[in-house]
Amino acid sequence: MLNEKIRTLVRHLFYAEHWKIGTIAQELQIHADAVRYAIKADRFCAHARTMRATINDPYLPFIRQILDQHPRLRATRIHDMLVERGYSGSVTQLRRVVASLRPSCREPFPRLQTFPGERCQVDWAHFGEVNVGRARLLLSGFVAFLPYSRNMYVEFFFEQGLENFLRALAHAFEHWNGVPRSVVEDNLGSVVLERRGTQITFHPRLLELCTHYHCIPRPCQVRAPQQKGCVDRAIRFLRESYWAGSSFTTLEECNRQVWQWCEQVADRRPWPGDDRLTVGEAFAQEQPRLLPLPAHPPNNDELMQSCEMTRQLPGLRRR
Repeated sequence: MLNEKIRTLVRHLFYAEHWKIGTIAQELQIHADAVRYAIKADRFCAHARTMRATINDPYLPFIRQILDQHPRLRATRIHDMLVERGYSGSVTQLRRVVASLRPSCREPFPRLQTFPGERCQVDWAHFGEVNVGRARLLLSGFVAFLPYSRNMYVEFFFEQGLENFLRALAHAFEHWNGVPRSVVEDNLGSVVLERRGTQITFHPRLLELCTHYHCIPRPCQVRAPQQKGCVDRAIRFLRESYWAGSSFTTLEECNRQVWQWCEQVADRRPWPGDDRLTVGEAFAQEQPRLLPLPAHPPNNDELMQSCEMTRQLPGLRRR
């Protein structure tokens, strides 16, 4: 049985938004019969009165009772319980029935629609340890992602400090030759000094950089990973397509290779909004919608000097 929240959403999508039953079922990942039951549309269920009784019908009340008490119980276990009560159907038949009756435990999230140039999502990703001379240092990748065009900027560092974050963010803007209106980040400890409910205290250096570029920082809500799902998928794509087969000896070479991969692989994959376009072509359409770069780069000599030191460390070798 559907819970009241899902039932309300189903009825809204059907009666107010005029979605089709199949579309609602696919979007909410529930069975079409459950949608028909929720909207109680007799004209779609008229055929049910003429259908023959099945071997499952006598056991439906028992199945509903079990699922209400144990919503995640496996269909194979329910089948064993029914066999003890005289059920003669197969597990395959029962799986379809259980799928249509099982309560939905998944929170429905509306797909976020992003306008061109509206926002970018940024995050750090861990890439394990690398050898630096006799030492072993953690290697991290900064990923900035434009949800509309799927264009991404990647840069590797030895630490996830504020200086590297600001430096990489400025490099992403320069790479795009424009600035999105907002920057969405995952409550990174280096940039969010304090959070009490919806009240956010950002690091002054981040605010200074965003003021210079005329954009605003926006943190994700707590326990709301869907708000930065685009950059998470981009990081997974980066791991599987580039990192799995990469080989390098210095940090500079690592970054040069990943920038080449972005241009030759990431930008040439089909754009989800239209298979006739590539991600690079979609970005070419989005780029004019970005805010223009300021006339001068940010005046932050200390930031640049502290980050240049990481490039000069010799002897980097992948583990």
